Amino acid sequence: MNIHEFQAKEILRRFGVAVPRGIVTSTPEEAKAAASELGGGVCVVKAQIHAGGRGKGGGVKVAKNAEEAAAKARDMLGKNLVTHQTGPEGRQVRRVLIEQGVNIDRELYVAMVLDRAQSRVTVICSSEGGVEIEEVAAKQPEKILKATIDPVIGLAPFQCRRLAVALGIPNELSGKMIAVMQGLYRAFDDCDASLAEINPLIITKEGQVMALDAKMNFDSNAFFRQKEILALRDLDEEDPREVEASKYDLSYISLDGNIACMVNGAGLAMATMDIIKLYGGEPANFLDVGGGADKEKVAQAFRILLADSRVRGVLINIFGGIMRCDVLAQGVVEAARELDVSVPLVVRMQGTNVEIGRKILADSGLAIIPAETMAEAAEKIVSAVRGKA
Repeated sequence: MNIHEFQAKEILRRFGVAVPRGIVTSTPEEAKAAASELGGGVCVVKAQIHAGGRGKGGGVKVAKNAEEAAAKARDMLGKNLVTHQTGPEGRQVRRVLIEQGVNIDRELYVAMVLDRAQSRVTVICSSEGGVEIEEVAAKQPEKILKATIDPVIGLAPFQCRRLAVALGIPNELSGKMIAVMQGLYRAFDDCDASLAEINPLIITKEGQVMALDAKMNFDSNAFFRQKEILALRDLDEEDPREVEASKYDLSYISLDGNIACMVNGAGLAMATMDIIKLYGGEPANFLDVGGGADKEKVAQAFRILLADSRVRGVLINIFGGIMRCDVLAQGVVEAARELDVSVPLVVRMQGTNVEIGRKILADSGLAIIPAETMAEAAEKIVSAVRGKA
């Protein structure tokens, strides 16, 4: 789960990381009042969407006074902001953060990420802040500094000092830099984050070290103990189909293709998407109904798939282990009848009660295309979608 910049900064503030004063607003009038409250001088108007690259897309603008802040907020609010992470459709700006202006001397990068290869949290730093870290890694890899964190002792002060020296932090500011790194790590660890990033981390001309921008992502498997984090979820920033799927404990991710996939198990989902592409098709989604799905869950999954107007065909690929094939078949038949499916539907299933499931599909009277193997299923759905086009 992602959260907004202003929310991430509030979390960091709780863990001792300095951030500029800022006020979230949703109207030009509120923006003007916020700018006045911050002193009425130079401030920054920042669009709040779940995407990076806002500055390049016109979503971060400097205002000289409160009136100008209101005008710039008016230009952003209600509009779609397009960045390299939003896609061409962009994201609607519903809030802007009005933030006090600061005198920037240096811009740095610092983040806590999970290194899956080592099964450890890793701190990543760079002297090249304010730009995309992927770009720095590709063009100047020597400027990426890393330190692996021991889960027992956490981020040690000596690790922070080494990184501060490597970044060229003056001795008189090393204490503040260490405090920021350790605060960021505590926020990452205590909140069950999967990413905690400050870009840029700035050093001001007055000698302050603060987070000028912040991004945090969270592990949804930990929400049972992170109720306060879950409350920060902004459904307006998520795909409506993904939101609907989460209500039924379905794993759904929207993609760019036109062949919808329903599977049980993440590994089978990946293999199904791969084989669709192998036969020249493009998957429209990743949808995993899980191992213990019942008839209602399958029916809801089918409805979510068909709610995507881009879908031109559906491939259902199920291995009936814990999940029974007859339950799947009954759910598919009921949903297909209710929704009056008009796109090609290919079903491949193996496992528990597979013969009963196949008989339910065959006796349904629906135009369901059966398949024995994954390759056959992929070939049939790609061919059917091309024929329909």
